[in-house]
Amino acid sequence: MYRKFSIHCAPLIFVFVSLAGVPHASREDGPLFPQATNGQPFPWNKMRLPQAASPLHYDLLIHPNLTSLDFAGSVKIQVEAHEETNTIVLHSKDLNITKAALLASQIALVSDSTVLKKGGIYFIELEFVAKLSDSFNGFYRSTYRTREGEERILATTQFEPTSARAAFPCFDEPTFKANFSIRIRRESRHISISNMPKLRTLALPDSLVEDQFDVTVKMSTYLVAFIVCDFLSISKNTEHGVKISVYTVPEKIDQAELALDAAVRLLDFYDDYFDVPYPLPKLDLVAIPDFQSGAMENWGLTTYRESALLFDPHKSSASDKLDITTVIAHELAHQWFGNLVTMEWWNDLWLNEGFANFMEFVSVNFTNPELQVENYFLGTCFVAMEVDSLSSSHPVSTPVENPSQIQEMFDGVSYEKGACILHMLREFLTPDHFKSGIVRYLKQYSYQNTVNTHLWESLITVSACLHSEEKLDVKAMMETWTLQEGFPLVTVEVKGHQVRLRQERYLKCEDPSQTSGFLWHIPLTYITSNSAAIHRFLLKTKTDVLYLPEEVDWVKFNVGMSGYYIIHYEGSGWDDLITLLKHNHTALSSNDLASLVNNVFQLVSVGKLPLDKALDLSLYLCHETEIMPVMQGFSELVPLYKLIEKRDMEALENQMKGYIMHLFHELIDGQAWTDDGSVSERMLRSYLLLFACLRGHPHCVSTATQLFNKWKESNGNMSLPNDVSRAVFTVGARTEEGWDFLFKKYRESLSTSLKSRIKSALSSSPLTHKLKWMMEQSLEGSVMKMQDLPYVVTSVSNNPKGYKHAWDFLRANWRLLVKKFDLGSHSIAHMVTGVTSQYSTREMLEEIREFFGSLTTETGIELRCIQQALENVEQNIRWMDKNLPLLQAWLDKKHPEPAQLDDQCQHSEL
Repeated sequence: MYRKFSIHCAPLIFVFVSLAGVPHASREDGPLFPQATNGQPFPWNKMRLPQAASPLHYDLLIHPNLTSLDFAGSVKIQVEAHEETNTIVLHSKDLNITKAALLASQIALVSDSTVLKKGGIYFIELEFVAKLSDSFNGFYRSTYRTREGEERILATTQFEPTSARAAFPCFDEPTFKANFSIRIRRESRHISISNMPKLRTLALPDSLVEDQFDVTVKMSTYLVAFIVCDFLSISKNTEHGVKISVYTVPEKIDQAELALDAAVRLLDFYDDYFDVPYPLPKLDLVAIPDFQSGAMENWGLTTYRESALLFDPHKSSASDKLDITTVIAHELAHQWFGNLVTMEWWNDLWLNEGFANFMEFVSVNFTNPELQVENYFLGTCFVAMEVDSLSSSHPVSTPVENPSQIQEMFDGVSYEKGACILHMLREFLTPDHFKSGIVRYLKQYSYQNTVNTHLWESLITVSACLHSEEKLDVKAMMETWTLQEGFPLVTVEVKGHQVRLRQERYLKCEDPSQTSGFLWHIPLTYITSNSAAIHRFLLKTKTDVLYLPEEVDWVKFNVGMSGYYIIHYEGSGWDDLITLLKHNHTALSSNDLASLVNNVFQLVSVGKLPLDKALDLSLYLCHETEIMPVMQGFSELVPLYKLIEKRDMEALENQMKGYIMHLFHELIDGQAWTDDGSVSERMLRSYLLLFACLRGHPHCVSTATQLFNKWKESNGNMSLPNDVSRAVFTVGARTEEGWDFLFKKYRESLSTSLKSRIKSALSSSPLTHKLKWMMEQSLEGSVMKMQDLPYVVTSVSNNPKGYKHAWDFLRANWRLLVKKFDLGSHSIAHMVTGVTSQYSTREMLEEIREFFGSLTTETGIELRCIQQALENVEQNIRWMDKNLPLLQAWLDKKHPEPAQLDDQCQHSEL
């Protein structure tokens, strides 16, 4: 429930009102004014706060009671009036205000005729009490168990986007920046931490103490943070003198070293790269036992899921190290993009999240080159395109008003698409010009709020020349990517020296009207059979022509997939590339190969290519060893049999699985069951062996079974290679006895990495009663953490024995889920789209439509993720109707016996 809190100065009274579902009192030539709790018309009828006054400073005292699970507080807000007014409106949610006063120069204003004067400085004093939230937002309680089984409680905050108002009355919008002086009262057995260093601790009666923290820099309310806990910490200083500390529950402090070292390197990198010093004397990273998202960038006090911060050197995998490092890089990038310079309103959230996502790759590529992070950026863009190819997508910058709409902005468009269009711009401007522009942006708008235009203006002055006589208009170009939804499909046709170009919207929809009226300024890049040099061309019209200096055997556009668009090659274009891949696929980079695999299957989805053309291209993968094209091959081929799986067409399903297995069997059989190799080699090994074991590959299952039995006989004490342990556990979880042993180890383990792999294996089991029990226990939250419920539900939905149970669970518990995880949250969207993504029958479409159609506004009927889910199922139905006979025919014709396929892979004859 969204509430606002108002101070009236005639007379001075306090009013609380829900903006939804309340009696309407009056209308003044506009939206209705709701009725306040005192029976009078509430003085404000808009979702956004008025601009009559703004805060300068908060003096905030918070006292949580971790026994009674409530808290008391007081706040004194210094405000400046920008116009004459008799009303100040603030935000408050679920707080019981027990005392309130308005003062000017420490004199209480109590007259019925009080009016705040323009330019005047006033003080609002409020006292309040509330329960610690049992959700993951606001000021909420979290719990953990010690090795001995004792439950311990802590209190922590998560305010972004609109939950600071649930911890203290405030101007809870990004533009209302202020300084904060924070005091925390606690028992002596706990510690407290906040955004700034602690100045002093005062002893109070009743064995209480009060920690007083230094005043913050000017910042938005959603970045305020405080925690009361019994954690331990380790610390180091950066080269620039900033103290970095990592906090964890006491028994996991030995898993904090990797995060500490990574944070020190990354903060030093950002200090140098942005040429703007990190402005605080300290930066804390805190692993929270109950945390809904991955991490949060609170200024000076970043918070994380335990799995996103803790690394056990004996039990964590290569992918764990990569994930932890990139998550830290994301949150530390926010200390500049988001904290120092903040979007004006949530419609431009991408200025925060897109930049942080993009900078993950820039920073980690420099600080940890051994992680080979550049290999994974491509996947970021493919994820964004999946969402952005639907008619329910939205522009990167799009209007939002209420909290659920704001929550929905934390999606693949703001994060992944935002990162991809920044990467595209960086490659087109050159990295040096791009860096100069964003440094200018940060310096000019420090401690301020910005909109899209401010960024483009900063980049215009440093933009590179496309031609000697022409400057690139960054603003005009980038507004085509941020102010309209979707992305372009560029059709290329080569005729001699001439290359004809045509652009249109790529859309998985049957309605052609939704593709008209779209135009992008597309920074095209290309290479040819005769020139490995990257050529550039800016396509600003629907059609255009470029000229090659000589005729070529093939041309490849979107070099390295640096651009956020898909390419279709008309005429002989695709055949020329397929021939190249058969005979010399290493002529192209792994990113170019991965993009071809992706693009060819995406073109099938919109009817631009027949399925057999895409499958013909996939045959080259039997020669492939690089992680990006191999993983993209799996990403395109596995969903085909997953769709068939839910049609109960076992023969065709097995035929498709067999094709994939034979395509990659040499690569699979060549994998060692060790942790040797580069990060990419280790991550590829982990996936390949898991896939092979799930598909029943005899050698894989046999090896995994032997390792699992030895591990079980040692009571879990035997050291397994971490990168292959998921495959081992997955095979072990097939039996009741194995499943129970794994769950016992799950409960006992203090290693978040090990628990994560065990949890994945448990959800892959064919034991349906165990799958249902896992979901129920995750919802209950004591045996398995509720924060993991979205993952558990979607994992069960991917299990051929569990997908029906996942859908039933989602429907049966919908109201509980939206209460716990909030309408519009990524957690809800992840479950909705994940559980429904592989259905492809009209019967299931109607069942899904009927359930979601029965909801109300309060329970989520307007959620964008529901529209995405319905669109996905509709697209699946269209794909299956058109391509199922073609798939059967192609497999019958081209998928030979295993020995024949081996021979053809070796001789490149298919």
